[in-house]
Amino acid sequence: MIIRNEKIEDHEAVREINLKAFPTDIEATLVDKLRSSMDTISLVAVHEDKVVGHILFSPLTIENDEESFPALILAPIAVLPEYQKQGIGSKLVENGIIECRNHGHSIIILVGHPGYYPRFGFISAEQNRIEHPFEVPEDVFMVYELVPDTLSRVNGVLKYSKPFEEFF
Repeated sequence: MIIRNEKIEDHEAVREINLKAFPTDIEATLVDKLRSSMDTISLVAVHEDKVVGHILFSPLTIENDEESFPALILAPIAVLPEYQKQGIGSKLVENGIIECRNHGHSIIILVGHPGYYPRFGFISAEQNRIEHPFEVPEDVFMVYELVPDTLSRVNGVLKYSKPFEEFF
């Protein structure tokens, strides 16, 4: 299993992964729109020359009345159903965190399973003075601090990019 940056020739496979991993085409369409409209960090998991998993990080901001703070959102992450429960998602998250840090980012946000993401160091976003623009359960709204003490200076409400807003 190798984790690497997504290439143009992976786009069709990534779309297929998202179509098979989720019940609708929302995530697959979102990936296409995010990828074409902004800088993203997009990684794939490859097993025996087959792309079997994908993770995407894209920009958003955390805003208050005085400031705007850049961040990334982890969404979506997908693994082909027949390859799930083999640690591929974990490897994508771990490598994604490293890649985001290497690109100089400070914060990763996600809305995800509360039993899965804390093992990587994700913690409550709301307890760290970050609010979601609409109601989500507190235990699924999480943040990861890539640069120590960044969260002590950040507070506000998430402002999603336009491709995300189209789905809300």
